[in-house]
Amino acid sequence: MTKRPKKPLRFTHLRLENWRNFTSVDVPLQRRAFLVGPNESGKSNLLDVFRFLHDITAAEGGFLAAVGKPWRGGFAKLKSLAARHHADIRVCVQVGAERGPRAWEYELGFAQEAYSPRITKERIVMQGKVLLQRPNKEDEKDPHRLTQTYLEQSSVNQEFRGLAEFFASVSYVHLVPQAVRNLLYSLDAENPFGGGLLRRMAALPEEERQQRLAIIGAVLRSAVPQLKELEFWTDPSDKKPHLRARYEHLQGTWQQEGQLSDGTLRLIGLLWALLDGEGPVLIEEPELSLHPGVIRYLPGLFVRLGKRERRQVIVTTHSPDLLRDEGIGLNEVLLLQPSSEGTRVSAARDVGQIQTLVEAGIGLDEAVVPLTSPPDAQGMALTGT
Repeated sequence: MTKRPKKPLRFTHLRLENWRNFTSVDVPLQRRAFLVGPNESGKSNLLDVFRFLHDITAAEGGFLAAVGKPWRGGFAKLKSLAARHHADIRVCVQVGAERGPRAWEYELGFAQEAYSPRITKERIVMQGKVLLQRPNKEDEKDPHRLTQTYLEQSSVNQEFRGLAEFFASVSYVHLVPQAVRNLLYSLDAENPFGGGLLRRMAALPEEERQQRLAIIGAVLRSAVPQLKELEFWTDPSDKKPHLRARYEHLQGTWQQEGQLSDGTLRLIGLLWALLDGEGPVLIEEPELSLHPGVIRYLPGLFVRLGKRERRQVIVTTHSPDLLRDEGIGLNEVLLLQPSSEGTRVSAARDVGQIQTLVEAGIGLDEAVVPLTSPPDAQGMALTGT
């Protein structure tokens, strides 16, 4: 089981070179970050950087396994098409807390050599002190060592194990309604699409599970006033666990997970993800299947439900409703803009057009979303006429 970090750490800065859509990224990160941009601009690929660090340090993970994950497809597909031919991929993150944003810095560079990716640089800094710099003399004697990071090796990572545990604490959620319904009891407890939800619930002590479901039920009743009860229930006939709910307008009859709506299941899964763990949580398009009246309150939930541990939440979104929360700051929104040299990533506060509109009283949603729309979207309506 992954150990939880002892301090409320978060990612505070990200630098990238030649990672997928991006030839160069250099942006600060807040405790909430909203990634917005057109389709195919690389929002999910940017989110995947943090998932990549998790995969390096997770149980049964490691550098080679992380590069070779099916959705990454190896070095050739990870490397930006706009990068120079012999360029490395570089990932550099700063990790810290509110009063010390640069407690840690981790940098990893890698390239393809022969038939396998090789680490070209690994550097770890703690409070300004360099703890690791690779390649080192041992690597020069045995280049095969460069197929593993020191970060993933418990025999050598004692000095920076806290950083490894932080990366391992990152969770990723991409809730697909049908997957939530059909895979609710997947054997893979970390299934990011919503499968494994009941498995994670069943693994908790009953008292803690009840506390979480009470919080989720209270939030759900705001979105679905007819909801009377939500509970975790084990069928005595086959001993299988279920999630079930009762509604006033359905004469109080119980409905199990297969009968609940897409929106209800997605909201339950999303709320559970926010309550489950202490490390950063990565969320893909949380607005899917949800009513606009619910979506606009999600940013506030990200803060309130993660308040106990001050969890970092990094979200991809296309939703103007999500950005209507007046509490979202310009420094919390990262705008992705594709170009021939790779996608540019900028904090909204550094985009003059957005800052001017917001200072003039225009809402953040109206200032940002038009910059993410296709330039000729209206042409879709005329196609074929």
